[in-house]
Formats: sequence, C-alpha cells, structure tokens
Amino acid sequence: MKTKIFCDIAELNQIKKFHKKKIVKGFTTNPSLMRKAGAKDYKKYSKSILKICSTKPVSLEVFADDYVNMKKQAMKINNWGKNVYVKIPVVNSKGQFTGKVINELNNLNIKLNVTAVYTAFQTKKILQKINKKTKVIISIFAGRAADTGKDPVVEFKKSLKLAKKYKNVEILWASVREPYNYIQAKQLGCHLITVPPLIIEKIEKFGKSFDKLTLETVRTFLIDSKKSKFKI
Repeated sequence: MKTKIFCDIAELNQIKKFHKKKIVKGFTTNPSLMRKAGAKDYKKYSKSILKICSTKPVSLEVFADDYVNMKKQAMKINNWGKNVYVKIPVVNSKGQFTGKVINELNNLNIKLNVTAVYTAFQTKKILQKINKKTKVIISIFAGRAADTGKDPVVEFKKSLKLAKKYKNVEILWASVREPYNYIQAKQLGCHLITVPPLIIEKIEKFGKSFDKLTLETVRTFLIDSKKSKFKI
C-alpha cells in the first residue's frame, strides 16, 4: 500500500508552493502552526488556505475545550469546504475523552481527523464511536512519543490491526522527525504521513548512494575549511 504524504504547514506562501507538488496529497495544520504563521483571524486565515487548496484534503482543528463549543466550531469549520477534515483532539485539556463529539460529528457525515493520539487503546476507543462509512483519520504522534524514549511503532502496529475492518479509517503517522520516518510509515502500512516542508524536500531527493554522500560530506568540510582560512 502506498503511504500518502500530507504537508504539515500554515504559511500561505509555502502552501502555494507545496500544493503544486504531485508528491503532496493533502495538508494538515493546527492552532500552533497558525499562530506561528501570523494568523490573527482563524476563520479568515483558514479560508485563505482553502482558497489556495480547493482540491486536496485540508485538516483544520477546533480549539474549543468543551463538548458544546467543540461541536459548534466543528460544524462551522466543516462548512468552509468540501475538502475539509475537522481535527478533533482525542481528549480535551482536562484529559476527558472527546468520544461524544466524535460520535455525533461522525454520524452527521462530517469527515474527521482525530488528533493527539498516542496509543492503540485510544485508537480502540475512537473506533468504538464511529460508523464504517464516514471518513476518519486517526493521527498518531510518533515523533513526540519517541522523544520520551518510547517506541511508537508498537502502537502503530496495534492500531493498524484494529482499524483493518474499517475501510473508512486511515492511520496517519504524525510528528515526523526525519525523512526516514516516511520509510518506516510505508513499511508499517500507514495510510498517511504528515510531513513538514523541509523534510518533504529531503524525501524528494531519496536515492543517493552512500559513495555520493561520502563525497558530498568531505567536499563540504573542505569548502568550509577554505572559507574559514583555517591553518594548523
């Protein structure tokens, strides 16, 4: 199975650039990326993204922290475009499972990207709240898990096995740390991986031989030593 690459981004000029790339099949963003990109008006900024990217899937996240407002925001975001996936965190800031809102939005045929997932147990809880028709992405944060010294691959294997019966569910490798994560995601059979721009550009250059890499590395050291006019 081919693992589709989504670009994790919020800067409008970068979205314009990466939307043109065939390797990029969709986009994901979040409130933190939006803030970093300088967004002041969430709705207006989101619609600017959707104006650039009207044909590929775009995941836009709610930022409410309670059931009522989370659902309200999700309904509004869903109406911004047919290619929109509404991102819902698996729990709120109090650690409460958002299963109720996931269930209700799913039954309204709203495409969801359930985010901030780390365990197969969370995947199981999500699957218990959805139907087998409406599209759902489950985003498992591999990089952040690995940052704590834990192996995320174990959770992916279990989650993929659990989701096998759901043709409408895609498992996404999130929080990429290096280009090789793409190879890992492919080997596992992940449906999707969301990747920042710089790493996408490195993935596009896959295939260099070790001999070529050795030469490039040595030449870089030589050039830098000459530029610095080093002497021993």
